[in-house]
Amino acid sequence: MAELDIGKHCQVETCNLKDFLPFVCEFCSGVYCLEHRNRDSHTCKEEPMKREIPASKGSTSYPCSFQGCSGKELLQVICLQCQKHFCLTHRHQSDHECEKLEVAKPRMAATKELVQKIVESKEGQKPKGRRGAKNSETAAKVALMKLKQQAVGDKGLPQMERTYFQVYLPKESKDLCKPMFFCSKWSVGKVVDYAASLASLKNNNNVLSAKKLRLCHPLTGEAFQMDDTLQSLLTLSESPLYNGGNVILEYLENDLTSLNDVSEYITLK
Repeated sequence: MAELDIGKHCQVETCNLKDFLPFVCEFCSGVYCLEHRNRDSHTCKEEPMKREIPASKGSTSYPCSFQGCSGKELLQVICLQCQKHFCLTHRHQSDHECEKLEVAKPRMAATKELVQKIVESKEGQKPKGRRGAKNSETAAKVALMKLKQQAVGDKGLPQMERTYFQVYLPKESKDLCKPMFFCSKWSVGKVVDYAASLASLKNNNNVLSAKKLRLCHPLTGEAFQMDDTLQSLLTLSESPLYNGGNVILEYLENDLTSLNDVSEYITLK
């Protein structure tokens, strides 16, 4: 009976071990035993070919710079203060703990002249709707009861955290105003984004050259800082907002910080 010739000898001259399950080098195609199967162990003369990874043909994505966030965006969302890129969730200064975040200070002194002009222009006309700060607060409390029945917002918000406003919409909007409620802990930036979605408004606040959608005071027309919270605006000592009161949502040029004439919005009702 003939003997079966199974296996092959290792091609390393000093070894020549017969292996029943030999290994074939993928680079030089030589046959080797278990001990000499690696390139270094049999001094392989063939250099491995460099495999070029084909460049991705997909669109570029931009990772969020906020620590611990793995979010990415197809378009750049850059913070204008720290110049870093963030996802939509962390795009506001307060959300990504911006290193250049400054505590916003109301600039009511700069708008006193505008308010005075509005008051003087109404003198002699005996307007029925002229109210002081106390009357505005009382009217807001009365309006709040009606707003709670009509306002739209996130139904999951606790009742204690809800703040209600009659939101006067931009001039180009088909609707004059819309009752809405927001979380008192939200920043003005979040309020603007949410109000824009509720009213189906175009929001290009991430586009540097575009007009910015801003939330403005109903009396002074001043645009609130995006990082102010509603809670802080409700407790201002001078010209505060009221739960149940009015606010104005309008598109402003980048160099503008207030509306020219608030009466164009409120008196249209």
